[in-house]
Amino acid sequence: MIIPFVYQLGIGGIGGFIVGYAFKKITKLIAIIIGLFFAALIYLAYKGIININYGKLEEAAKDALGVSGQVAQWVLPIILHLPFFGTFAVGFFLGMKLG
Repeated sequence: MIIPFVYQLGIGGIGGFIVGYAFKKITKLIAIIIGLFFAALIYLAYKGIININYGKLEEAAKDALGVSGQVAQWVLPIILHLPFFGTFAVGFFLGMKLG
């Protein structure tokens, strides 16, 4: 009975570290790409090549970042597998810190 628990803790921690490390690297790359994209848009708007409708841009960003009422669908599995997700979270944040 104790071995599956230890197995969950070990796999959760190692898996969390790997995912956290990769997540940090990928988010850095995505942030660079998005930053370059917006810098290009600002430059093109400055040169008069394009015209940016900031009102529509704000609406689109709010729609894209909106949170739906589906939170309960992913909270229950986390609670059911708390030992795995607990060590996964610790490993994830260590991977983010060291990545």
